[in-house]
Amino acid sequence: MRQLPVLRTVGTDDIFAGPDTPYAVSICVRCRGTKFLCGKRACPILVRYFADEKVKSLTEKSEMDGLSPPGIFIGRYGYPKVDIGPFISPFTEGVDIMDTPEKWVGKSLDEITQMRFSLVRGKHSVRVDGEERDRVYDIVQEIAMADRTPELEIKFSKAPRTSLGLSDSIQPFGRSGTIEKVRADTGRFNNRIEKAYNDSDLKASEAVLDLYRSSVLVSSIQRAFSAGVLGTGKRRKMVPTRWSITAVDDMLGKHLLSANRYNPVLEEFRIYTVNSLDNRWVVLMLPTSWRYELIEAWYPNTTWNPMGKQIAIFSSYEFFEGRKQYAEIGGCYYSARLAVNELMEREKFQAGVVILRESHPGYIMPIGVWNVREHVRLALTTPPHSFETLADSLAFAQQILDIPMTRWISNSGILKDYLHQRTLDSFS
Repeated sequence: MRQLPVLRTVGTDDIFAGPDTPYAVSICVRCRGTKFLCGKRACPILVRYFADEKVKSLTEKSEMDGLSPPGIFIGRYGYPKVDIGPFISPFTEGVDIMDTPEKWVGKSLDEITQMRFSLVRGKHSVRVDGEERDRVYDIVQEIAMADRTPELEIKFSKAPRTSLGLSDSIQPFGRSGTIEKVRADTGRFNNRIEKAYNDSDLKASEAVLDLYRSSVLVSSIQRAFSAGVLGTGKRRKMVPTRWSITAVDDMLGKHLLSANRYNPVLEEFRIYTVNSLDNRWVVLMLPTSWRYELIEAWYPNTTWNPMGKQIAIFSSYEFFEGRKQYAEIGGCYYSARLAVNELMEREKFQAGVVILRESHPGYIMPIGVWNVREHVRLALTTPPHSFETLADSLAFAQQILDIPMTRWISNSGILKDYLHQRTLDSFS
């Protein structure tokens, strides 16, 4: 068996390391995926390893013919000169959903990992502003606009290699290799994205909104935004995939909120719930003007709390005026904010929203912020539980969550404010 990389608990950008790192002589070495010393129900390194092994004979080739979901990846290291390239799969069936996270709800971590490790990422270094525009640059943009699964032929400089990195923002994927030659038959373009591409006077933010209003999937909009096919004239440039995901979620959420914050206030307390991938979600809505908070509780032995002895709780929030700084909790904050504003737009109300997330040990690895957006969306499609008081709603939430409600409140900016601040109405 080939030597496996070793897990270490540093930043989210490079959480895996080789044997020369300080953490290499750790419980991972003593465990080797068999003793579960970290407390996880499965070893995330081995989950990825065996997912790769199942497709290795098809993906470890210096030349590949196959289909793209369509999917692309724009790196961020070395910006503004980064690695760009398409995803290619050796399979002919089921490829269309491999880069469409809206269709992954209900799938297991194993299914998602296996699906994503069936994709090989081609890499080619180029400037994001197109000053070094070449055929690979053009193909990436064409794939981002494709309506169906494009056919690809890629010759790599050498056989693609696997990378077992973890990211809380982007979906996992399998091997990657440097492109030597590439040919693509992209077929027809998505006519709405193509229309935005042809309108060089349309601002990127306006194009994102127009596509969303035309029922284009958020993941497809993010792909187009990342590929630099939206925006005005020479201002167009490629955007690293990680950044484009949050940028689109943020733009759409802010636009919906600009109208929602002037809707009538919700007249009751509501709770929506969903349980998936060993994550428990409670969406609490308060009869107040707009305010919003996402609180995540990571149990020991979960992805971002692998060696902790206590539950780690993080939160970010905003009041009516919104935030001026990037949310401490990361891109998931904006994904969830978009989801709740979609509901408020449909039902024409505004409210205070507090989302409570318990991430239990079965959630052994991150799979991208789509997980937050789509599961909050899913929760909001279920009939809400209505209550007359905050105490009653929190008592109901306690039946779903393990962490005592007193601890949730002590870590919440919105709930503490609601409980301790008197409003003008309370004096009337």
